[in-house]
Amino acid sequence: MSHSDHRAQVREFLSSRRARLTPEQAGLPAYGGHRRVKGLRREEVALLAGVSIDYYVRMERGNLSGASESVLDALARALQLDEAEREHLFTLARNAEAPTRRRRTPPTTVRPAVQQVLDAISDAPAWVRNGRHDIVATNRLGRALYAPVLEDPRRPANTTRFVYLSPAAREFFVDWDRIANDAAAMLRLEAGRNPHDPDLIALVGELSTQSELFRQRWASQDVQYHRSGQKRLRHPIVGQLDLNFESMQLPSEPGLTLNVYTAAPDTPTADGLKMLASWAATQDLADVEPAATKRQQ
Repeated sequence: MSHSDHRAQVREFLSSRRARLTPEQAGLPAYGGHRRVKGLRREEVALLAGVSIDYYVRMERGNLSGASESVLDALARALQLDEAEREHLFTLARNAEAPTRRRRTPPTTVRPAVQQVLDAISDAPAWVRNGRHDIVATNRLGRALYAPVLEDPRRPANTTRFVYLSPAAREFFVDWDRIANDAAAMLRLEAGRNPHDPDLIALVGELSTQSELFRQRWASQDVQYHRSGQKRLRHPIVGQLDLNFESMQLPSEPGLTLNVYTAAPDTPTADGLKMLASWAATQDLADVEPAATKRQQ
């Protein structure tokens, strides 16, 4: 990301957060009449943050260089940023201090010990992704669950590419619109953390070129975490699965996240996972049978 690109990202993020707040939401008096701007005025944000108008204008024009933690905290409060948005603001500020700093390329493989952990999770789909949403490792149930995503011959398979570019995604994800929104917002957060990742830049370019919806979601500047919740899938083999998921950072593997999907006991989804496990076992058997037959010959 160039210096001008970084300034544009800061400008668009701050102006979009300012535009969504009304004076009433910010606890400011609204004196009626026609307001020329959507949301708060710059001087209103400056008042709420306790900084001069000139200083806030400088920040919103893309210059966060030299902004102290206390100023960033005050700005986050003034704009009513949530936890993910606050992290994004602080990350943009750090990047302003060292705009050419490069981070390590997100890994696309895992150590054997991590794969062993995945394989030890036998009753729940589990998989590991990097910040670009590449699937870098799975257990057997994870491969079976995400079979439609893994049909893409490119490796590593990428869940956000699947969501936006595969016609099968709308059938696979019951809540496709929410999933699409979440995927873009998570990718935007990663772009702030790792703005120089060439593969991430290429992915965003590919999605922006081929999906008008992605361009709209990307332009919204929304960011969010994806730590836990529910995901409803319509699997082509076992039907609908209403799953709970937990996403956990791997401290020993910076940049990688472990995702585990579970079902409440004695539910149709729990039965569906058992059916999926049986199907996965037959698929594994089909994969090894030709090699075994060849050895016998």
